[in-house]
Amino acid sequence: MLLGFKTELKLNNQQRTALMKHCGVARHAWNWGLGLTKQILDHNKINPDSKIKFPSAIDLHKWLVALVKSENEWYYEVSKSTPQQALMALRESWKRCFNKTAGVPKFKKKGRRDSFTLEGTVKICGNNKIQVPVIGVLKTYERLPQVSTKSATISRQADRWFISFRFEVDTQELNHAGVVGVDLGVKALATLSTGEVVTGAKSYKKNESKLSRMQWLNRHKIIGSANWKKAQMQIARLHRKIANIRKDTLHKLTTLLAKNHGTIVIENLNVSGMLTNHKLAASIADMSFFEFRRQLTYKCELYGSKLVVVDRWFPSSKTCSNCRTKKETLTLNERVFECGHCGFVIDRDLNAAINLSASLKVDGERSRTVNLKNAVS
Repeated sequence: MLLGFKTELKLNNQQRTALMKHCGVARHAWNWGLGLTKQILDHNKINPDSKIKFPSAIDLHKWLVALVKSENEWYYEVSKSTPQQALMALRESWKRCFNKTAGVPKFKKKGRRDSFTLEGTVKICGNNKIQVPVIGVLKTYERLPQVSTKSATISRQADRWFISFRFEVDTQELNHAGVVGVDLGVKALATLSTGEVVTGAKSYKKNESKLSRMQWLNRHKIIGSANWKKAQMQIARLHRKIANIRKDTLHKLTTLLAKNHGTIVIENLNVSGMLTNHKLAASIADMSFFEFRRQLTYKCELYGSKLVVVDRWFPSSKTCSNCRTKKETLTLNERVFECGHCGFVIDRDLNAAINLSASLKVDGERSRTVNLKNAVS
C-alpha cells in the first residue's frame, strides 16, 4: 500500500524565495485554468447547440504554453512540472464536482494554503536531504525514509514549509485479536467498549479566547501594512498549533486501536448533518470525526486489522446492552442510559460502544438464521 510521509524543511532565505515563486506560478496556472473552464461552461449553458468540448489537463497545459507562458517570463524561473501538476489537480477537482462528490472549485488567494507539486528528479540523498528539480537539495529536521519517489508536494503553514511524498510499504501482520466498539462523541472523543474513555484534546476550545482576542486586535489594522502582516502571521501560527494538537491526539488514538485490536467497529456518522446544529457545530468540528475515520481506515490496512462501519441508523444509543430492549426516545441531555425493562443503568456512550462491538455477533446470528431458513425451504 501507499503511505504518505510529511516533514518540515530547514531552509535559507534563497530557498524560501524559490518556494514562493513556485507557489505563485502554481496559483496563477490554477486561477487561469479555472477562469477558462468556467467561461467554457457558461458558453455551453447559453449555447446548447454549439458546445465546446470541456478541456482535459493536457489541453489546458497546451493552451497555457501558447497563451500564458510565452508572455510571462517568470514562468521559466520555476520547474515546468509546477503548472502541469496544478492543472492536473484542477481537472481532478472538476471531475469530483461533476460526480457530485465535491463543490465547484474556487480561485486561490496568495498566502492561503500555498502549495505546489514537483515531479521528475525527486530523490532522497542522505539521512535528511532530498533533491527536487530546479530548487536543488533541501534539508529536513528529521531523518527521511530511504525509499524511491517520483513526486513531492511542498506546502506552507504560517512561516514553516513542509514536504510530503508517498512511497510503497508492506502491510504488517500483527498477532492481535478481539473486537472493540468505538463510540465517538462531543463530551469525550471516544468511548471504547472495554470501558476506556479518551477525552480528546479540545484544542480549539482551549485556545478560542486567545484566538478571538488576536482577531479582535487585528480588526482596525490597515490591510497590507507591516503590523497587519505580523498579526496575520501570529493568527496563522495559532491555527497551526490548534490543528497540530488535534492531529497528534487522533494519530495516537487510531494507532493504538489499529495495533492492539483485530476488529474495530465504528458508526457511520452523518457529520455534515451534525454540523447543522449550531450549538454543537464548533465542538463537533473540534473533535474531527472525519479525520478519525480516515486515519483509522488506512492504519487498519497497514497493521492488518479489520474496520467495520455500522449503518448510521443502527440504534446503538437506544438499545440496552444488557437485555437488548430498545427505547423509543432518548434525548441528547440524557447522559445515563436507564433501561425500563430490566433496570440496567450504564453510561450512555459506554452502552453505545458495547452495542457496536456486539453488532457483529448479532449480524452473524441473523445471517445464520437466514441461511438455515433457505436450507429448509
